[in-house]
Amino acid sequence: MTGFRLTLAALVTTALALIAAPAMAANAGITADVTMTLGKGGTVHVVEKLEGGSGELKRTFLTRTRHDDANDRLYEISNVKGGTYADGVLTVTSPATVEYDVKGAVAPAGDAEELRWFAVSGWDTAVDKATVKVTGPGLVQNLSCFAGELTSAIGCTSAAMDHTGTQADFEQEGLAPGQALTVVVGFPEGASGGQPILDKRFSLAGAFALNPVTGGALAALLVLLLGGVALLYWTRGRDARVVSHETGAVNPVRNGHFSPPDGVRPGQIGTLVDEQADVVDVTATIVDLAVRGYLRIDEQPRQAYDAPDWLLVRLPHAPSHTLLPYEQALYDAIFEGREAVLLSQLSGSFAAHLGKVRDALYTDVVRQGWFARRPDAERTLWTTVGVVLLVAGVVSTALLAWFTSYGLLGLAVIIAGGALAVGGQYMPAKTAKGAAALAHTLGFRDFLFSGDVGNVAEKDRVELFSRYLPYAVIFDGVEHWSRLVASVTGNGHQADNLYWYHGPAEWDLSKFAGSMRTFTTTTSGAISASRQFRTL
Repeated sequence: MTGFRLTLAALVTTALALIAAPAMAANAGITADVTMTLGKGGTVHVVEKLEGGSGELKRTFLTRTRHDDANDRLYEISNVKGGTYADGVLTVTSPATVEYDVKGAVAPAGDAEELRWFAVSGWDTAVDKATVKVTGPGLVQNLSCFAGELTSAIGCTSAAMDHTGTQADFEQEGLAPGQALTVVVGFPEGASGGQPILDKRFSLAGAFALNPVTGGALAALLVLLLGGVALLYWTRGRDARVVSHETGAVNPVRNGHFSPPDGVRPGQIGTLVDEQADVVDVTATIVDLAVRGYLRIDEQPRQAYDAPDWLLVRLPHAPSHTLLPYEQALYDAIFEGREAVLLSQLSGSFAAHLGKVRDALYTDVVRQGWFARRPDAERTLWTTVGVVLLVAGVVSTALLAWFTSYGLLGLAVIIAGGALAVGGQYMPAKTAKGAAALAHTLGFRDFLFSGDVGNVAEKDRVELFSRYLPYAVIFDGVEHWSRLVASVTGNGHQADNLYWYHGPAEWDLSKFAGSMRTFTTTTSGAISASRQFRTL
């Protein structure tokens, strides 16, 4: 009975061994016999003999490691034989003999040079046993090895040199998939002449390093570029100088009649002062056309919650042929063949004509000889140049920062481009004639707000003060002059309407200041999607 039991146990053991044998064979690792030869120039020739394993095997080489705070160390694999190599991955079918060359594995180390290579690493299967033999162009000075993860400091199974001192031998058992056997062998200084291959690692601190070289170059470039922008403004962007007798207060009243300085009309003044034909200039021109007898403004009656509205009425027999081109463009855009139009009806539809009116205003100030070139075109030109320079600065900064440590120099170009883009708004320059007209205009403004209306006959005050009003719109003084206009009539007594502005029933001139303020604000909103006011 006992013999039967022993026989049965032996059979079961044999059966289990037969069943487990294929599984153990499938999980078996490979063995690697590696020979490394260091040659001149620091090139290492490697021969690997692989056995064991099954099917296709892959090895991922480590081709980049950290060298120091600023650089990575590269390892170049070339001349691969016995397998397929692409993008750092070697593919072989065991058994196989693989050969390849490595550059960058040698670096100076004190009074010696050091060969460091991951002799066995990155396999997608376990390595049961690895042996490595290393020879070079001199005697072995020192050696060490590490096994396990790439950052492991654990020594390998064994490391020794032969009795001649010309060969280093290493051995390691039981490496898991992905683990490495790293060998380090020292040779006499300059034995192979190899040098590490370094690749500068990008960092903001390094890319924009401030040192005497970059700081000096940045300062010089800033002086050059910003000095160029300043010189450009000095030669192209400054108004011509005005002699002293052209300045001072201006009295526009001659023999009881209004005569604006240099015959300048409100829209022209607005464009001359800030070098822009904007919405408030157009609004002031509408008021001016009414005051001068080309149209009448009728305020519409409204209930408590109605929006205010005005009817613009074309006056018969108005000498429209005497209008300036920009005034004619505005006049035609308002009426478009109609005899009257509500201001609310212009909202949304007038914007299409606004560009033509502004264009005509810019053309007019050049025709007057106040500007050598259109202010809007001058601004666009230099602002565009500044933006292009700024974009070029951004691109050059990125390139300099990525490939060098001179990123600060690109910042100088960005600053100069930004300065020119902003400064382009101030580049339109007035001619001597334009500067003189501006001096007269500012003198007129001072007179307008001085409160000194002079000895104006009562019969002339309504017309005279009305003629002031469009200019007050430009100078943001509507409230003051509206009250002044409402204070008198031709005979010095209060009235219900003006010759150019009519109010609804139950309305009188005491309400004119509020009505005029609302009218200018509403008009600016109706003729354009955006409102723009000027502060001098």
